[in-house]
Amino acid sequence: MSALVYRYIPGRRPETLLLHGTGGDETDLLGIGGAVLPGAGLLSPRGPVLENGMPRFFRRFAEGVFDVEDVKRRAAELGEFVTEKAREHAFDADRVMAFGYSNGANIAAAMLLTGAAAFPRSVLVRAMTPLEPETPPDLTGTEVLLAAGLYDPIANAEQTSHLGELLESAGAKVTGHAERAGHQMTQGDIEAAARWLARQ
Repeated sequence: MSALVYRYIPGRRPETLLLHGTGGDETDLLGIGGAVLPGAGLLSPRGPVLENGMPRFFRRFAEGVFDVEDVKRRAAELGEFVTEKAREHAFDADRVMAFGYSNGANIAAAMLLTGAAAFPRSVLVRAMTPLEPETPPDLTGTEVLLAAGLYDPIANAEQTSHLGELLESAGAKVTGHAERAGHQMTQGDIEAAARWLARQ
């Protein structure tokens, strides 16, 4: 997993924020990461799968149709990557939190649903259900903020609701947030994430 291109910025507080974007590179969400959890370390890998020249975290067959076996494999690999980088950069792997947008939110959700990671807190912006877990993980003690767009044609209300139900059935505490927006991430999402992370 060390072959993944990534950026790591040490923080002045014990938490590290794992950043997952969609279609961009390892620098795209660094500013947002600093805004939602000021002072946290930032670990931002680039998605290893290219789709029409755009980096993503797993393959899909069409819009909203995921290669589930690839999702599982990439989720496991990303979990190993986090553990490896925690050792390399000497940060606490148990205090890594996820902030994902779109495809990045989907891979973070997949890591939770497959047990590849047990982030204490995750912010998932415009997430879909990446897979149906064969054996639900134990997500007791895990908290998730699901940030949806009311007019999102991709990660629609049904998708977001189903993901929330899967996470809750595994023991996670799920909080919803909705923006009057489509699939794009808004300043309102960023501010809501910052408030939610600050009061935990």
